[in-house]
Amino acid sequence: MALKANKILFFIFKFTVSSILLYVVLSKTGPEKVFSILKDVNIFAFIFAIILYIVAQFLSAVRWKLLLPKIFKLKKLFSLYMIGAFFNTLLPGIIGGDAVKAFYLYQATGKSNLTLSSIFMDRYIGFAVLIAMGAFAYPFGYRYIQNSQITFILPVIVVIFIIGSYIIFGLRLGEKISVLSGFYDYFHSYLNQKKVILKAAILSILIQFAGILAVYSLTIGIGLHIPFVIYMVFLPLIILFTTLPISISGIGIREGAFVLFFGLLGIKPEIATAISLSWFITITAGSLIGIVEYIRYKREKIDIVAE
Repeated sequence: MALKANKILFFIFKFTVSSILLYVVLSKTGPEKVFSILKDVNIFAFIFAIILYIVAQFLSAVRWKLLLPKIFKLKKLFSLYMIGAFFNTLLPGIIGGDAVKAFYLYQATGKSNLTLSSIFMDRYIGFAVLIAMGAFAYPFGYRYIQNSQITFILPVIVVIFIIGSYIIFGLRLGEKISVLSGFYDYFHSYLNQKKVILKAAILSILIQFAGILAVYSLTIGIGLHIPFVIYMVFLPLIILFTTLPISISGIGIREGAFVLFFGLLGIKPEIATAISLSWFITITAGSLIGIVEYIRYKREKIDIVAE
């Protein structure tokens, strides 16, 4: 009962954060201006962004399959990814997408350590590549952000990520805890599979690039032409901020970050907000596949293990 009450309170907190931030952004930009820009987004750019999102989810399922035993079907893992995307985007705060994937995977295997470690490693590699891409592009895009309030955000994030990785992998602080010891065994078995990690990293590059390309296409669809390197620097930071579990699907945080970052280029707040919302709309549209897959799972009780 107490756990349920805490979840409700946390959802209310996230809803409040998203509402306040979105209100602040829209009050400065003017909702009518934002929606006017959204209506003029090129439909082909919009459709292309949706396709890129679905492709990214499929590649994510391929990456996840690399981290699991070969008995799992790619088609079913892709379905789980879309179900997770649906819950993350359209039912935020009720149950997380990773929790949904973990539930079905554990249901199929009965192995909690395999379930948790594969999902964690899948996420970890994705974040590592995202940060690495931002760090690689940073020197090329530095002139656009120098002497601004975000100049040192990425370097600080890189340092924190390296320290955190050392604590997890190097010190193995949780290994002595019986509940986590099995998790660490699975976790470190992944690190010894260099080829698997390399393939997962390459897939992660393609996944992140798909997201960046989606925003780039939407920006062109609005009629703006911004150097591509800017997206390589800004998007990793924006994505990292939106993953913070303090808002609903990153709403409010995403829009504020777009206004802040793209404002450095002289882009008007209403245009930056429209780009952000158009991206979120394409993600939401692509995630609708998840509800279809969820209904199929509930009806057919599909087995995700190969026959």
